[in-house]
Parts: sequence; structure tokens; C-alpha cells
Amino acid sequence: MVDVELVPDGAFRFRIPRGEGMRVPGVVFASAELLPDVAGDQALQQVVNVAALPGIVGASYAMPDVHWGYGFPIGGVAATEPDAGGVISPGGVGFDISCGVRLLAAHCDAEALGPRLRQLMDLLSARVPRGPGRGGIWSLRRAELGGVLTDGARYPVERGHGVARDLVRCEDRGVLAGAAADEVSDRAVDRGLGQVGSLGSGNHFMEVQSVQQVYDERAAQVMGLGEGQICVMIHCGSRGLGHQICTDHVRTMDRAMDRYGIRVPDRQLACVPVDSAEGRSYLAAMAAAANYARANRQVLGDTARRAFDEVMGCPVDLVYDISHNMAKMETHTADGRERRLCVHRKGATRALPARHPELPDDLAPVGQPVLIPGTMGTASYVLAGVAGGGAWHSTCHGAGRVRSRHRAAREVDGRRLRADLEAAGVMVRGSSARGLAEEAPLAYKDIDAVVRASEGAGLCRRVARLVPLGVLKG
Repeated sequence: MVDVELVPDGAFRFRIPRGEGMRVPGVVFASAELLPDVAGDQALQQVVNVAALPGIVGASYAMPDVHWGYGFPIGGVAATEPDAGGVISPGGVGFDISCGVRLLAAHCDAEALGPRLRQLMDLLSARVPRGPGRGGIWSLRRAELGGVLTDGARYPVERGHGVARDLVRCEDRGVLAGAAADEVSDRAVDRGLGQVGSLGSGNHFMEVQSVQQVYDERAAQVMGLGEGQICVMIHCGSRGLGHQICTDHVRTMDRAMDRYGIRVPDRQLACVPVDSAEGRSYLAAMAAAANYARANRQVLGDTARRAFDEVMGCPVDLVYDISHNMAKMETHTADGRERRLCVHRKGATRALPARHPELPDDLAPVGQPVLIPGTMGTASYVLAGVAGGGAWHSTCHGAGRVRSRHRAAREVDGRRLRADLEAAGVMVRGSSARGLAEEAPLAYKDIDAVVRASEGAGLCRRVARLVPLGVLKG
């Protein structure tokens, strides 16, 4: 590894000039204090490595929450052009395919919830499976799982886990086209059978929040948000099924690269042409995992909705559901002409501007909601896409780690952390003290700084800031 040259290139933007092997430059959206520590984090070198991918267009982008990942940095965005030999790389999606965020808004405020918050958190804790391994709210047979893989969130909605409006407020209406259940291995199916309606572990959570501040009144109103309102944010993905699909296809592509004459600077960037047999197979399996993740969040969201009905007797509406680990075929203007591109977003969120044709009619005037979770005990944000947003209409996805889980566990006492959070007014329901320690706020960047950089770079705009009242952790 060599030192990576960073050249300031405008507000919250650094440029990595093209060097040996790079087909495009690197662009890092960040403030100086948010840049990865080059001594202990190889994310910037990964930005350089991604710039070497065949068919890459524009630049190898990194969001303000960028940190070291598998192949691609987490917070990395890259588009390749299939018609010019562009490739697809599972490392540009990640192992937790379609990991994302769902935000629901309850028709009650913090004052009304206060006396019943403990009852609500205890009920959610009892009903929401979390932690590693099996255990899901919805037990499925293999044939039923095939329905989830092809129909996504629509499958549980049609079976009573939600309402039709939920699908309108989901990315892709809750179903990613092109999924093929027969491209999913038996091992992946086995891992996914018992996990529909579960959080998993790591940084995944269900959090009860209050809208602390609104920055854009019109957008917040259209999205269904107001100051003091109670919300539920859910962060999870495709669980073991998605992890296995990534593992399967990384192996396949690693073996296939020589046949296509592809050389990459890091074997973790294993890739094949988008339009190859292996590329089409991965896209179909990835879409199936995305549909699984959306069904998973749909079931979890419906469980939260039912808990609110029991405890508070109030309706709960879906604000939006968006993924941040995906590769999607999209049309963008590049070098003065429209191109069909495969856009990899790994730890990065799509941020469509107002009037984009893929937005539902009610959100079209204000842009797509962008859901940015913070860390346990800190704020989260609702943003919106903006016209002219860079990096193929992409922005950050969260705070971004600055300490590994092992280091955080060494430095933090999970029991003390829980006591501190409770003293600060945040009820915590965690499955283990170590799990809490691994996700301590000190292990992450400052979410407020990340959002300021994202907005300052012209990638998005702030709509609302949410603060936690109770958190359920894996």
C-alpha cells in the first residue's frame, strides 16, 4: 500500500488524482476530520482500487461515513457501463444485501408515550427476535420462502403483515424486479427459512424515537413528520440468506475472472461483466436477497405497528423504506449522454431528487426520504434527495465506524454503557453486554458532522433530526 494523494476540490470534497491502474479519479465527500485514519483504515486505498474496475464511469466515490470494508469501502459508490465491458462486483454490494432502514411515524407524541414507554419497549423486546442465529416472527415453508424471494414486501402484505399503502412508500414499491429464486443456493435458503422478521446482530436495531427538530417544514409534512412526533426506525437486512448469496457468488466470480481476462488490484473485488452469465446470475440472486430483506423489514414494521396499537391505540404509518447495500441498473447522464449503468452503493443511500419518475406521487414534490441512523444514544436524520446531487444520486448511510468491534469491546463496559444510556433517558433492551459495547457511540463518527458534510457537499438536504427514547439491539 502507498500513500493516497488527496487534493481539496471544493466544499466537503477531496479528489484522488488518477494514478497507475486507475481508470477514473477518486472523489471523497468529507470534511478533514471525517477522513479515515490512513494509519489504521485502508478505505482510501480501497477507493483507489475500485477506480481500476473495468468499465467504471465518472469516479470512484466515497461518502462522508466511509470506512474500511470488504473490497469496496463501506460508503463506496461506483457505476460501471455494461455496454463498455462494465463489471459487477459483490464486494460493491456487501454481504448484507439490501441492508436498509425503515421509518414509521406514529400518531402520538413524546408526552403521550412517556408513561407507557417502558410497557412498549418490554412488548417489543418480547416479540422481536434478535441476535445471531435462527428465530423469526414469521415461520415459512420452503415454497413460501420462494414467494418472498420473488415478491418482496408484497408477499407479507398480501398475507396480512401490513397494508397496501406500505408498498407505495417502499423503494421499488417493495419488490425488486428480476429476482430468481432458483439462483439462490440450497444453503442460502436453509439459512433464510427461520429468519423472516428478525433483527440479527451487530449494528442492527429497532429504535423508538422522537422528532426533535424539523428543518424543512414542507417536506416533513409531506412525509408525515412533525416536531415531537414518535417514530420507529428499523435497521436490518437479508440476514444469513444474503450473506450466503454473497459468499457463493464471490467464489464463482473469483474463479471466472481469468476467463474474462479481468485483473483487479484486490481479490476481494472479484467481478465479472454485468452482461455475462455469472453477472446475470448474481443480479438475479441479489434481487432475491433484496426482496427477502424488504419482506423482513415489512414483518418487523408490522410487528411494531401492532405493538403501538396495543399500548397506545394509535395508527402508525410508513414514512419510507430504503436500502443502502445494492447494485441497480439505472440510466444516468455521463459525459453528455444517457447511459445504462450498474450503480453499486455499498453503505450508501440512493437519494432521488424531487420530480424523479420513480418517486410516488405524494413524495414527488419534495424528493425521496433518505433515512440515516446514528449510533446508540445519538441522533438519526431524515434527509431528502436534491437536484444535481452527485455520485449518481447517492449520499451517506449512517455514522461510519472509527473503531472495530473488537476494539470497542475492549474499551467499553457494556453494562456501564447501558446504565449511562438509561440515565440519559434512553431505554435499552440488548441481547448481550458485549453486543452493546461493540456498538458504543465512541466506535462511530459524529453523525451530525457526517450529515453536515453530506449536505454541504450537495448530496442531500436535511428534513428532520430524531432522537432515541428506547432501543432494541441484537
